[in-house]
Amino acid sequence: MAQEEQLKLFRTWSSSFALRVVWALKIKGLEYETVFEDITNKSPSLLHYNPIHKKVPVLVHNGKPICESLVILEYIDDTWKENPLLPLDPYDKAMARFWAKYGDDKIMTSVWSVFIAKREEQEEAIAKALEELNFIEQQLKDKKFFNGEKIGYLDIAYGWLANLLSILEEITGVELVDAEKFPLLSAWIQNFSEDPVIKEFWPPRDKMIPKFQAMLNEYLPAAGS
Repeated sequence: MAQEEQLKLFRTWSSSFALRVVWALKIKGLEYETVFEDITNKSPSLLHYNPIHKKVPVLVHNGKPICESLVILEYIDDTWKENPLLPLDPYDKAMARFWAKYGDDKIMTSVWSVFIAKREEQEEAIAKALEELNFIEQQLKDKKFFNGEKIGYLDIAYGWLANLLSILEEITGVELVDAEKFPLLSAWIQNFSEDPVIKEFWPPRDKMIPKFQAMLNEYLPAAGS
């Protein structure tokens, strides 16, 4: 890689947020150095490059750090124009940003709430998650991907859903998304998961299940499960 294009990505092996950046860099055909972090023992470099949030991912481009996964995706797309991630139309671009933020602010929270809810609160949590997931279902009408025929910014933003949802469902036995309730979202999960770029970087499932089982166990006793 030329000197003016030095890239370094600070990530962990399991972070869905960091995985967004990995996918974007791959789609763009960019070479980069990976620095795997131990979040329980953060490196001085990570703390130097992200002193505010002190978390991954951080993309360092020619010594300049960019933090927060969605911000990093836009930076990558603005800097390297080939294989655009965001739509070119200004309205479509604005909508992609809106739904990406909706996913992080609403969908992620409501889905996680289902799996950590007390028994007496789970039905309400499921109803809320299904309502919010239905908004995403509607964005896939007549589309293979959110971006159309190719994976783009919004697909990458929702990539966590294609991976973590099935892991949480397997651990808890609670099924949120199936082909009957969400035919378009179910098809998208399958299409997204089978894309060669996506498949190449999935974290090992046999490591993800115990990791998230342990995370859920921190909540479930307190939730009375």
